[in-house]
Amino acid sequence: MRTILVAIASILVAACSSMPEVADPASDAPERRSVAGSQFKEAPSYGDALKLWQSPEDVNAWIQARFRYDMSRAMQLSETQRRKNGRMPILAPEVFFAAPSGVCVDLSRFAVETLRAVDPATKPRYVMIEFDPVSIAGNTLRRHWVVTFERDGGRYFFADSKRPGHIAGPYASTRDFIAEYARYRGRRIVSFREVETYERKTRTLATQQKRQERP
Repeated sequence: MRTILVAIASILVAACSSMPEVADPASDAPERRSVAGSQFKEAPSYGDALKLWQSPEDVNAWIQARFRYDMSRAMQLSETQRRKNGRMPILAPEVFFAAPSGVCVDLSRFAVETLRAVDPATKPRYVMIEFDPVSIAGNTLRRHWVVTFERDGGRYFFADSKRPGHIAGPYASTRDFIAEYARYRGRRIVSFREVETYERKTRTLATQQKRQERP
């Protein structure tokens, strides 16, 4: 009888773990933190981490163990506050390593720049996602950042503030990931693009070109 009960319990656990996660559509903060893969390579400094870590999994394990979402910073970086107060700097990787609290773009910058240093063959890039806007405490938020890398012909995605410690993939394309991610987040994705940097350089370059064309 005991054996039967254990078997039934195992089936129920497996069924629950296979159910799709439902995310809070109004926040980029983590839903929950998984316990699997919580082991990570500890390093006393960011410089030491760059010598010790060798793969996306190493970076991801540290993110899972250390990252904390900062809601107040999310409000400061919202479109509403940027219009009022101007742009805020995104945390440099060494600053983030020392105090790993921030928002999606801080986390993405850390992951991209770190992975480019420890495993450049994976070709890490930013993925900027634009959702239908939401308003939190009078602040408009619409953009979200994650990181993609390549391995064995597949595309993987991680450094997501919504689910730190999770590596999604492999996918055949970023578009395939985006379709699934929109369902997970419960929000319509208006647009997305892969970029080499989190900085908005396009407008600056266009402005410079117009100035050069002036007589």
